Amino acid sequence: MHKTLLAVTITATLALSACSGTATTQQKSTSASQTEHLQTQSLQTQNPLFQASTLQYQAPDFSLIKDEHFQPALEQGITEHYQQVLEIANNPEPATFANTIVALETSGELLNRTSKVFYNLAGSNSNPTLRAIQGEMAPKMAAHSDNINLNTKLFKRIDNLYLSRNELDLTPEAIRLIEKYHQRFVMAGAKLTDSQKQQIRVLNEEQSTLTNEFAQRLMRMTKEIALVIDDKQQLAGLSESAIRAAKADADANGHSNKYQLNITNTTRQPVLSQLDNRELRQKVWELSSNRGLSGENETASLVARLAQLRSERAELLGYESWADYRLTPQMAKTPEAVYKMFGSMVPAVIANTQKEADDIQAMITKTGGEFELSPWDWAYYAELVRKEKFDLDGDSIKPYFEFNRVLKDGVFFTLEDLYGVTFKPRPDLPVYHPDVKAYEMFDNDGSSMAIFYADYFAREGKRGGAWMSSFVTQSGLLNSKPVVVNVMNIKKAPDGEPTFVSYDEVTTMFHEMGHGTHGMFSKVTYPSLSGTAVSRDFVEFPSTFEEDWAAHPKVLENYAKHYETGESIPEDLLNKLLKSRSFNQGFDTLEYMSAALLDLEWHSLKAGAPLQDVVSFEAAALKKHGVDLPAVPPRYKSTYFAHAFPGGYSSSYYAYMWSEILAADAFAYVQTQGGLNREIGMKFRKTIREVGNSVAPMEAYKAFRGQEPTTEALLKRRGLDK
Repeated sequence: MHKTLLAVTITATLALSACSGTATTQQKSTSASQTEHLQTQSLQTQNPLFQASTLQYQAPDFSLIKDEHFQPALEQGITEHYQQVLEIANNPEPATFANTIVALETSGELLNRTSKVFYNLAGSNSNPTLRAIQGEMAPKMAAHSDNINLNTKLFKRIDNLYLSRNELDLTPEAIRLIEKYHQRFVMAGAKLTDSQKQQIRVLNEEQSTLTNEFAQRLMRMTKEIALVIDDKQQLAGLSESAIRAAKADADANGHSNKYQLNITNTTRQPVLSQLDNRELRQKVWELSSNRGLSGENETASLVARLAQLRSERAELLGYESWADYRLTPQMAKTPEAVYKMFGSMVPAVIANTQKEADDIQAMITKTGGEFELSPWDWAYYAELVRKEKFDLDGDSIKPYFEFNRVLKDGVFFTLEDLYGVTFKPRPDLPVYHPDVKAYEMFDNDGSSMAIFYADYFAREGKRGGAWMSSFVTQSGLLNSKPVVVNVMNIKKAPDGEPTFVSYDEVTTMFHEMGHGTHGMFSKVTYPSLSGTAVSRDFVEFPSTFEEDWAAHPKVLENYAKHYETGESIPEDLLNKLLKSRSFNQGFDTLEYMSAALLDLEWHSLKAGAPLQDVVSFEAAALKKHGVDLPAVPPRYKSTYFAHAFPGGYSSSYYAYMWSEILAADAFAYVQTQGGLNREIGMKFRKTIREVGNSVAPMEAYKAFRGQEPTTEALLKRRGLDK
């Protein structure tokens, strides 16, 4: 519909401009128009992105989509979307919910479809071509967003609807949609003067360019700082499977007969818990901790400038800092509320962490070490303490956590028990990488609900971390069903060998499926309110809630089975695992809190503050909050803090802890209602997962829980209540 309307508009404009010329000019103009029209038709025919996919639920047809298709579709998508927005803004009829809000919700079909595929692949299956397109499109996408959000006529229509929203005959969901649109436009600068709007445009363009550059450098940096080892003896402590994988990685990168240790996107590296060689552990940790401070791919300068840019933008919009600006629409509302939350926990966390450090130092001495605990020692000696305290050997657990069994008999099993849904493999659906698997999700009555892609294994071209995203968003208005993907970075075993996952990776699989079902269970009318389109400090609640089911006895009994014999994990080993869950929680909590506080401190800078030296700023920020323990650095330092700088979590990394308060409280409540059962699961599905952002977050929570949450369950969950 919109493409036809656009074609008519272009033709009419060309014809009008030709009327004042001679007959020859008219003929030339008509000929040029026809040529352009034919070229556009040819482009659309050859490019699969120009048409909705014919696959089920419009799942992308990856068998047809090529890298060269993205930029033309993105650019044409911007053109079409802007034309549609102008038609809405310039409509001579008075603003109505249908001709303004609904019209906006249904606009931008080509751009929305293309950008969802493109940005998903840019994060999970990138290459130089996609990265180049990303760099070129970043400022264009930022400008397009500004062209919409700063359109005076469009905002006037939205503002009129907002002021009269309670007098209109609308559903509560429709009224909430008007409120969210109004908030979005105001926070984008719709009420600013023309001069201020121009300043915002300049700042937004630079921010978009720098965040994209940060992400690109981070991806290149992660690849380049891998540590190559010549001597296999240095890898003592690693399993034979891990050593074979390190050799395969080295061979794949041209380092024949050597071994490669890759660096993941956190300060703490998984390999540090296994390497016997202390000198090698230090090298690994320093590579991880110091990345981005210098060299061709340094990001320190980008951190400093992005913090400065954001403070300037916040001031223009009438806020004291970027943190104040970003938290206004969140559940927390103010930075002070977040600082208060962390401040109330710091004494208990520090005390717990110090006790853990004392135990580790004692283990260092006991095993003959004559040195003080350093960051690269913590994970290694913590494992020895864990073994001694709980008589728990990590290697003895691994055979019971084989990847496929965890997914099918753990994650999928829990979803069926709680929510009545099942997953059927769909090998007929094309995927964007051989490691990706497609599934269809069915409800208890046999009706089809969604398409789910599982992309769990690490590879070159995938950014670090774990996340959920959507290729298609659920919407009653658009009659669309969700197409969702979960992405992780699990180290895949060499061909022919089973892939074992750590218990942390098990809980992450449950966590990301919590996000996935938030999107797949969505049952709202308007796409802007669908699924995970909720506040940052609420979106992590349903996913964190899902984590604890990984340790539920019934669930564990179903998936924790020996990969060869099929025997259940022995009861004594299981009990040791469950008892050890609170182990090292001081460290885990402190490294997370330190990163969250860094994020808030960077984004609490006032406009006019000079560019900061990253190392000095971090040290001062951690000391200010009393979390500067040398042996426990932040989970992310600023130069590789993907959440806070290139990602969408600036000023919002605290959201994981805020959401965990909700999750722990909700999970504790569920246990009083019979635990793992369909009745309580369906209540959670209907009150939390299905409503998206059509209901205010706290109202949704209270509809499920019956009251607001307390922190008691969180402290117990993390073993900090003692």
